[in-house]
Amino acid sequence: MTLNTEQLQPDVETQGMTVTARTQRQLVIRRFFRHKGALFGLVLFTFVFVLAFSSIGFGPIPGWWDKSWTGTGTLVDRGRPTLSLLPEFLGGTGVHLGEHPFGQDNLGKDYFALTMRGTQISIIVALAIGLISTIVGTVIGALAGYFRGRAEAVLMRFTDVMITIPVLVIGAVVGQMAGNLGPYFLALMLGLITWTSVGRLVRGQFLSLREKEFVEAARAVGTPATRIIFKHILPNTLGVIIVSATLAISSGILLETALSFLGFGVKPPDTSLGLLIETYRSAMVTRPWLFWWPGIFIVVIALSVNFIGDGLRDAFDPRQNRVRD
Repeated sequence: MTLNTEQLQPDVETQGMTVTARTQRQLVIRRFFRHKGALFGLVLFTFVFVLAFSSIGFGPIPGWWDKSWTGTGTLVDRGRPTLSLLPEFLGGTGVHLGEHPFGQDNLGKDYFALTMRGTQISIIVALAIGLISTIVGTVIGALAGYFRGRAEAVLMRFTDVMITIPVLVIGAVVGQMAGNLGPYFLALMLGLITWTSVGRLVRGQFLSLREKEFVEAARAVGTPATRIIFKHILPNTLGVIIVSATLAISSGILLETALSFLGFGVKPPDTSLGLLIETYRSAMVTRPWLFWWPGIFIVVIALSVNFIGDGLRDAFDPRQNRVRD
């Protein structure tokens, strides 16, 4: 009896399933955009980012909002918000922004413009902290994980010392020294002290990957260490690095908010969301909108970045190695 080998092969189409070959990049992108939480976070963060930078403008680029965050005016109706979101058929006054949608502060400044400026600075500081801490942590973790020996001992002991000191304490010291030099220098200094978690994660990845066969083969043929690190090992750790970067951004905005609230972060005449909360915390009972608007934007930014990070973590999960149509 002769068996037909074609009969032994499963007919995929008859099972109602089609498997399409895709590259790793395509799989990551596909899994990310199938993650509802990540999509929600991405849309929400994009909306806040575009709103903040397009409304009052940035630098020499003008915005569509007709009021400046530095301009004062006459206090109208004790500075109450004019924003209305309740339609008339539901008993409201209709959906409209009004003259001052977020209200006014004690000096008559438009609080929408102030909040947008604070959002700009907080986003810039958070992104800078995430980028700088990721770069520093990746470099230190890669060197410690690949070269081992004395380099690993020195770098990891330094990392352990940095971890034992609370970040808020270090940030307060750094913020006190760098806060008067502007938010950008503050972001640089904070990024240089918040890299420890990224460094430890990258070191662990390098310790595992440096023992793999493809690394041993590259080392056996005389490939330089720098090429092995950047061409062979680092691309395989991008998933961990990208996810860590999103978490660093989320932690960065909370750190900046805490420092500004304590008076160690962004200093006047500029402003940030944390500084706005600290400035108007005494008005929480009499005029709560001065406290709640910055708080809402802090929560929205932090949550949206965390959702994006969760989506990226699932997208880079190597266990999800096939996507079905």
